[in-house]
Amino acid sequence: MTSRQDKTKVLLAQFPLETHSRGAITVAGMLRDSGMEVVYIGNSLPEQIIETAVQEDVDVVGISTLCGGELVLGSRVIELAKEKGIKDKTVFLMGGIFPPEDEPRLKEMGFNAIFIPGAGREEIADAIKDCVTAKRKK
Repeated sequence: MTSRQDKTKVLLAQFPLETHSRGAITVAGMLRDSGMEVVYIGNSLPEQIIETAVQEDVDVVGISTLCGGELVLGSRVIELAKEKGIKDKTVFLMGGIFPPEDEPRLKEMGFNAIFIPGAGREEIADAIKDCVTAKRKK
């Protein structure tokens, strides 16, 4: 986490087999409209996501998933974040379409907030602000 208190920096990515980017691109625009800086890298492996998070010094890593693999690839993202020393200072979000029973498992593994289709700009932006504020207080 950086000392930048005025603008939250968000990395948005999708897992490798995703073919639909409309949701992630829509969220990127919503976050920019909410005053956040957004880095969108599209389809990426967990290693690429975490490497970019480190290089860009982001406050938030948000992942969009629609085609499954959220538990396996999501756990790899969290594992790599711990290895790189960014887990405790970075907010991790997951959004998309996945079985409802995966939501508690994603939170247990370390995702701070989960969003399903239909989540609006205020809901997402407010959750990010709350999570970033909580991380900065630690």
